[in-house]
Amino acid sequence: MDSLFSQNLTAHQPLAEQLRPQGLDQFVGQEKLIGEKGSIRTMIEQDLLVSMIFWGPPGSGKTTLAKIIANLTEAEFITISAVSSGVKDLRKIIDQAKTDKELHQKKSILFIDEIHRWNKSQQDALLPYIEQGIITLIGATTENPSFELNNALLSRSQVFVFDKLSKDSLLKIINRATDKLSKEVSELIAGIAEGDARVALNTVEMLQKSYDDISTISEADVKNVLEKVALRYDRAGEEHFNTISALHKTMRASDTDAALYWCGRMLNSGEDPLYVMRRVVEFASEDIGNADPQALQLCIAAYQTVHFLGLQEGQYAVFQAVAYCANAPKSRAIYNVAKQINTDIKETENSPVPMHLRNAPTQLMKDVGYGKDKGQSNLPEHLKDRKYFNS
Repeated sequence: MDSLFSQNLTAHQPLAEQLRPQGLDQFVGQEKLIGEKGSIRTMIEQDLLVSMIFWGPPGSGKTTLAKIIANLTEAEFITISAVSSGVKDLRKIIDQAKTDKELHQKKSILFIDEIHRWNKSQQDALLPYIEQGIITLIGATTENPSFELNNALLSRSQVFVFDKLSKDSLLKIINRATDKLSKEVSELIAGIAEGDARVALNTVEMLQKSYDDISTISEADVKNVLEKVALRYDRAGEEHFNTISALHKTMRASDTDAALYWCGRMLNSGEDPLYVMRRVVEFASEDIGNADPQALQLCIAAYQTVHFLGLQEGQYAVFQAVAYCANAPKSRAIYNVAKQINTDIKETENSPVPMHLRNAPTQLMKDVGYGKDKGQSNLPEHLKDRKYFNS
């Protein structure tokens, strides 16, 4: 119930929180999940809610959708962060959820942000209460659940993958926040946000505080404001995107000294070493590929080393991987192949598998031509002349 002073709690809320959607119709993006035939929308409409893991990049709507689900199901919504909460907090939540269920027949949804931060025993503590139906879990993570969550927890939950928000989706969110920005400035903000709605709205809010009339600001003004913020951030830590770009480009240029320096800058700024290693693993696959297959194996081993040891002892594995990648021969052949194949799949017809490539386990299937090789192309007919890979 609102009190006399409730408005004080929201008076200085960030713009991103003020504009948080309250219903599915206001939600932007993730159409495959909450569109007309989206899987989560269907679950809500049919009252078939199960425990879920939301996996996706920052600012893609994981927390917002969890709150909307709680509103639509009229459940008690409890939210905690795995960074600052543990099993002791969970016990208190479970006791209240039991009371709400027994006395008021009220469901409880427990939303755990950054659930990958909980260790194995903390995750295991959830299992009996999920099975008993005391709580419905919604866990949010930016990390791959296959690597960061227990199999037992995954087997009791349904994983939903959130996509990075498109530029069009970000423009809708920006226009909802204000209609005073020019089209060019709005598009610039959407590009800078890189799929993160929170970044987009924080940028709009920053501009509103910096200029009396944002309808007159230019793209140069936006860059000027962001540059000042970046400088303040540099003094306290590290400018994230510029530095990871520097690491990537110096490895690509085979400049080992510079690559190691930028790697050290990121680690010393407090950047998550697992994030750095994910980017180095990505580099080994995209930029080195089969020119040196050992690079990918070494980088994955380095990732695992950091995961097991932490930064203090694991940092040497990070430096080792960066030095190896910088010195390795480079080839983007596989990257280019994958890009061309994905384009062909999206932009050309979805042809059936050629008959001679199909398995023929029954006589009937053999009779109709399954498995019979007549010298046909192994690609679909409309792509029979395509050459994807040159070794």
